[in-house]
Amino acid sequence: MLRWLIEPDVFQLPQLHKHFNVVRHAFELLTIASNTIRFPHYLISKSDFMNRSSFLKFSVGVVSFLTAPFALLAKQRRRVDKGFKVGTGKDRFNQPINWFNDDIFFCKVSSKDTDGHIYVYESTRVKKGGPGLHYHHEQDEWWYVLQGEFLIKVGNETYEAKAGDSVFGPRKVPHAFAKISEGDGKLLMLFQPAGKMEEFFKVISTGALSKMSNEERTNFSRAHGMEAVGPPLNY
Repeated sequence: MLRWLIEPDVFQLPQLHKHFNVVRHAFELLTIASNTIRFPHYLISKSDFMNRSSFLKFSVGVVSFLTAPFALLAKQRRRVDKGFKVGTGKDRFNQPINWFNDDIFFCKVSSKDTDGHIYVYESTRVKKGGPGLHYHHEQDEWWYVLQGEFLIKVGNETYEAKAGDSVFGPRKVPHAFAKISEGDGKLLMLFQPAGKMEEFFKVISTGALSKMSNEERTNFSRAHGMEAVGPPLNY
């Protein structure tokens, strides 16, 4: 059991079921004990412990403590266990995110695939420009240019990036990017960990942001781990 607490990955789901049953039976034994066990007065005072309701509350607390990690382990198992391919111009779930300015996001690796560890998508951008200066509280961000030319600002540095170039943006560091070339531009973008970015993009694609006040937009961004701190890049 100690090894399970330190190294949860050593147990698989069948073992999880087995150990849950052990805990369940332990609870049943504790319940029976509340009616039958008599403790010597010099070990535990009768008023403190032998009260049946108090003992049952203690038992429930113990079982809750023991079973809570099982629920955590089950949550940690929300990830794919085999490889997959996403074709050129295709979305992981065949549901690309279409933005109001004709930009399209194709999910390549979903946060659901990795239990929230990473989120990877391809962004096809038609118009010039890009988002305003912002930062993420918990996510690192990485850009890889597939097509076109971009300006990418991270902190006090601004990089000109073309096909084959990549730029890394650490969490908590303000950044922004803008497409500066004619024609379509394409970026492969990654968030680590995924946070709520996938959900954020899906909500924006519905046009919900246009119905929000400035204060509501600020709160919406913060709820998804972001802070807007400046305007888009000039180019």
